[in-house]
Amino acid sequence: MMLLGALLVLLAIFGAPIFVVIAASALLGYQKEGIDLMAIVVEILGIAGMPFLSAIPLFTFAGYLLSESNAPHRLVRLTGAVLGWLPGGLALVALAACALFTAFTGASGVTIIALGAILYPALQKDGYPDDFNLGLVTTSGSLGLLFAPSLPLILYGVVSEISIDSLFRAGLLPGMLMVVMLSAYSLWINRSNRKPLNSFSLREVAAALRESKWELPLPIVVLGGIYSGYFAVSEAAAVTALYVLIVEVFILKEVKIRDLPRVMRESMLLVGGILIILGVSLASTNYMIDAGVPQKLLAIVSEMITSQFSFLLLLLIFLLILGCILDIFSAIVLVVPLILPIAAQYGIDPVHLGIIFLAAMQLGYLTPPVGLNLFIASYRFDQSIMKVCAATFPFLVILLLSVIVITYWPALSLALLVD
Repeated sequence: MMLLGALLVLLAIFGAPIFVVIAASALLGYQKEGIDLMAIVVEILGIAGMPFLSAIPLFTFAGYLLSESNAPHRLVRLTGAVLGWLPGGLALVALAACALFTAFTGASGVTIIALGAILYPALQKDGYPDDFNLGLVTTSGSLGLLFAPSLPLILYGVVSEISIDSLFRAGLLPGMLMVVMLSAYSLWINRSNRKPLNSFSLREVAAALRESKWELPLPIVVLGGIYSGYFAVSEAAAVTALYVLIVEVFILKEVKIRDLPRVMRESMLLVGGILIILGVSLASTNYMIDAGVPQKLLAIVSEMITSQFSFLLLLLIFLLILGCILDIFSAIVLVVPLILPIAAQYGIDPVHLGIIFLAAMQLGYLTPPVGLNLFIASYRFDQSIMKVCAATFPFLVILLLSVIVITYWPALSLALLVD
């Protein structure tokens, strides 16, 4: 059995699909305990009954439709009109636009592809250093993961059985902290030679608002509907998908009807990958729970660590390492059920734990060897992966500092929660 386990680890290291490794580990565990392997099938089918699961494909489809339209151009124009008068305004436009777009697409790679084509040449034309441009656009792609209605927030809520509404609220201030810290760094690093992108003009703001009039209701529909209690998360997702479909296909006509099958196929590839990982991970996680793995981990951790401060430090180090070797969706479904009971023993609020988890794992998009954004940026901008890594490193350090603040300042995550 140990030999087979070592073989699975080697398969993962050499690039075997993560769901294959997880499924194989579940098979081995169930076989070892003498449990009928049909139980794995039952566990996989169990995801169909999970609350809010329908929100994942609906929000993803809406995000992909937006990326196929001219919505990215309108978003850049609007943020430019609002922020472009500041010195270094284009850098702030890039950060704000990418964060907002990633929140709705749920995939930071899509943001790099959709907005990178606009922002990267614009930054070059405006005279920003090339390394700065590359690092900024690559990093900005992951900034929206703490903002509603991002897929990691929804998936975390599904797996942990925590209110997704609470997670949406809790992610707002930590997400803003990350954006503000990167904005401050961008302004400081370009303090000597950056002129405003343009002068402030109410006429331009009004024109940008008129141009974006169909996309502007989206945050109101999603956030206002959920926070007011008028919509459940799955209902808000359905309304969002229908609204975006009508606007982009039938009103603005920027997405052709003949393109819909392709957009559906591309968006559901992401969703399918998530659901496969979620299904097999449920089987693996339930085996570990039956085998008492969380209790054994708690016993080990309790012997080594006695304070909440030390536990959070160990957790942060563990998550940063985990983010280097596992994608965020796999990590959520594999690790969250194991660390939730342990964190509870140290008095850590489960919602705060969720924000710590997602904020730390967000850095995984920017760290090798599975830093997806690094490879997407390398391909998209025709740069070597080493250059992308070097350009991203200062931004990675800033984000790491923000994660430390989020970890040890629970009020930042919990301030907006309704008692």
